[in-house]
Amino acid sequence: MAKSPETSAADRARVPCAKGNGTREQPWVLKTPSGQSSFTAYRDETSDPPALVVQVGKTELRYRLCCVDDLAQMLTAHGDWMPLGSVDEQKPAAPGTVEAWARSPVNPVKGWYGLKKGLRGRFAHYVPPVLETLGLAEVEHNPRNNRMRKK
Repeated sequence: MAKSPETSAADRARVPCAKGNGTREQPWVLKTPSGQSSFTAYRDETSDPPALVVQVGKTELRYRLCCVDDLAQMLTAHGDWMPLGSVDEQKPAAPGTVEAWARSPVNPVKGWYGLKKGLRGRFAHYVPPVLETLGLAEVEHNPRNNRMRKK
């Protein structure tokens, strides 16, 4: 599995609202695409499987760490803006959205990137800001119906 890119000072400077370096000790402090909520995220390469850990209040969500590289590659292949379509695990994701791709049996992991049953959704709410922070994607920041594309 390819290691996710390290975050440099130049990468962090691209998104002024991002703080931290993506480690457990200094997680990224990010905002959701709509800008309405803050959350933290960090890489946990020691977990099995390696995870992108997202902390929203007292709730911890975990996504396979390979999602960062896989989403960037999918966006490159897609070639244009793609709707985020973020929804909870219990609701169906709209076809053609980042959320639908993150659950699809045709993505590189053949299903969900989320690791905690019941909290596997909202991929498109929390992972795109990480890619934006790393300089791998552009994300819209409207109140609703945001999209992303490969940078």
